[in-house]
Formats: sequence, C-alpha cells, structure tokens
Amino acid sequence: MKRGFYTIMAAQFFSSLADNALFVAAVELLRMDGAQEWQRAALVPMFALFYVVLAPWVGAFADSQPKGSVMFYSNAFKIFGCLLMLFGGHPLLAYGVVGLGAAAYSPAKYGILTELLAPPQLVKANGWIEGLTITSVILGVLLGGQLVGPYVSTLLLAFDLPLLETGIDTPPEAAIVALIGVYALAAWFNLRIPATGVALHPMPRNKLALLPDFWRCNTGLWDDKLGQISLATTTLFWGVAGNMRYIVLAWAAAALGYSTTQAVSLVGVVALGTAVGAVVASIRVRLHRATTVMPHSVLMGALVVALAFVDQLWLALPLLIGLGTLGGYIVVPMNALLQHRGHSLMGAGRSIAVQNFNEQACILGLGALYTALTVIGLPALTATALFGLAVIAVMLLIWAWYRHNLRAHASEIRQLFRQALSGRHPPPK
Repeated sequence: MKRGFYTIMAAQFFSSLADNALFVAAVELLRMDGAQEWQRAALVPMFALFYVVLAPWVGAFADSQPKGSVMFYSNAFKIFGCLLMLFGGHPLLAYGVVGLGAAAYSPAKYGILTELLAPPQLVKANGWIEGLTITSVILGVLLGGQLVGPYVSTLLLAFDLPLLETGIDTPPEAAIVALIGVYALAAWFNLRIPATGVALHPMPRNKLALLPDFWRCNTGLWDDKLGQISLATTTLFWGVAGNMRYIVLAWAAAALGYSTTQAVSLVGVVALGTAVGAVVASIRVRLHRATTVMPHSVLMGALVVALAFVDQLWLALPLLIGLGTLGGYIVVPMNALLQHRGHSLMGAGRSIAVQNFNEQACILGLGALYTALTVIGLPALTATALFGLAVIAVMLLIWAWYRHNLRAHASEIRQLFRQALSGRHPPPK
C-alpha cells in the first residue's frame, strides 16, 4: 500500500472513534434531559438526514477539491455540531449537523482509495479500512460508555479552568468536550494526506445543475447489472448496521436491564465480529467473486430475529458476534465491487455520493420505521423481531433479482467481471 493510505486510515480511525463515542454521549444527554425514547431512537435517522439531502452536491464537492482538504472541512463541521450540542442546541439538531460533516467526509474517504490504488487492491484496502473503522466503532462506543460512566465523568467534571465558568456540569457534556479534542486530532491527520495528482473537476457555478447530474449518476449505477446488485446489498447492510447501534442498546435495556454504559459493550461485540468478517473477506474473497457472499445476508436477518427472543447474555454473545461477522464478510467485497463499477461509470466522488445517498436513505427509512414502532408503543423486543423479518424479505428479493440478471444478461455480466479481473479501471463515462 502507498504511504498516503496509512495517513487516511489514521484520520478515519479518529474521526470514526469520535462519531461513535458521540452517539453514546448524545443518547445519554437525551436520557438525562428526560426525552422520550423515540427521540433517542431518532438520533440514527437524524445523522443520516444530510447524507440524503446533500447527496447531489457532496460527491461533486469531493471531486472538486483535494480529498484531504474535504475531510478536514468535514471534521470542522463535526466540531461545530459538538459545540452546538453543548451550548443550547437541541441534541437531535446538533447531531444532525455532525451528520452533515460525516456526509461530506465519506465521498472523500472512499473516493481517495480509487485514486491511490489499482482495482485488485480495492478489496484488500476495503478490508483494512473497514476493519479499522469497525475497530474504531468498538473503541468508540466503549469510550463513549466510559466517558458518561461514573468514574471517568467524575474525573472530567473535577477539571476546572480558573476564572472561567464553562457551564459543563453533566457527564455527557464533559464527554462531548473530550470528543472535540478527538475530532481535532483527526483534522490534524487530514492535513497530512498527500495529493494524489488526479485531475480535479470544478463544481458548476449553478449548483442546481448538479441535480440532473446526480440523477444521471444514480440511475446509471442502478442500471448497471453488477452495480445495482452491489448497491442494493450494501444499502441494505448499512441500513441494518446503522440502526443496530441503537437497537442493541434498546434490546439490552429491555432484555438484560442494562444501563447505557453496560449496553455499549454489546454494540462493541457486534463491531468486533464485523472486524473479523471484514478481515476474512479481504483475504478470501476476490473482486470477481464478490456476489457469492450475498446469501449470508438472509442469515444476518435471521440472527436479528433470534435476538428478540434471547434474554440471557451467554446466548446473546454468540448471536451478536455472528451477526457482526456475517455483516463484515458481506460488506467488504460488495463495497469493493460497487466502488469499481462506480469509478468506471462516473468517477470516485460522485459514485460514493450515490452510494451514500442510497445507504443513508435506507438508514433513514429503517430508523424512521423503528422510531415509529416505538412511538405507537411496541416493546423494543417486538420492534427488533419485525426489523429482522424486514431484512430477510428484502434480501431474498435482491438475491432473486441477481439470479434474474444472471439468466437474462449473462454475457454483459461476464464482460463486467472480466473488467474487474483486468486490474484496471475503465475511464469514467
């Protein structure tokens, strides 16, 4: 791997670490403010909101600037969201602003991989960066749990600045202050990402002109016989994974009686399994074999359903690890295939923006569904079972769609796989 790849990994690690710790702090902040459970569940779709709203512009913006600079600006937005959360903004609104920064960050983070690396390295690179991201998820949720827990929060709140009243008086507020420092560290690494030498594509003066361009890119990826399947699969995966962070917290509280600090360790267990699955996939699955992992998504949904009927930790742990492992094994090769097709069709930044739009729309939709289930009073365990059944149904439809493509467009799919095996990206159309 080129030197710049490891700088990207360091920047991604600290930014993702802070994102996941901040989620725990925001949940606890709402809980201490007496907010209803639906508001805590709504944190997940609020984070996804700007991914969907800004999708036509963030990809083009990532392609118009050095991607290290884009990642730096994005972390600055995340810091602004933290400050808003601390000084009077509603936690849901402030967390949405952090999501805005994340929406701009993602096209640059993934797009730069296709600028630095050749196609045969993409699965391996995705395995590394997804494994590192999942490690940051594990450590992030654990860090967030400890920051709002009684021991660390007492130490943080005991720290005081002479002659300055900060108004930081609660454990989640102290945690947010600490996480601003982590975002600043990520921004420092962003400034050290080397330029890739890839030609930039300036944004048009009329920004609304990007709407038809985004629509063209979106429909182009959905029309591609491999792009549509990889996009559908990764969309479903991230829709599930994005919401499982809160679902596991709610399940642990209902089934095991866990506090937020205790429950976040179980989110870390899922993430640990995902890291294992990501590493295994990066070693075993080649780009032209990416679609062979699709049937595992059905089993992933079945494990979510099974979780709703478990109220013992010793039974829950293997389910959570298995759920994460299957997810990591699925997403790494499918993500690499999607990046390859997207780069070939429209360029790195725009393809990642399309991917984010669809994946975050799924997070938003599934999160809104789960939030609605809590609003009407369904218990957390019932909502979890219904969530898992929805995953099974959608994945069976995607698998049937791919089997249809294999029958109806066999020669086209063989040609696309030959391009993946050739070790090069065709020029974007």
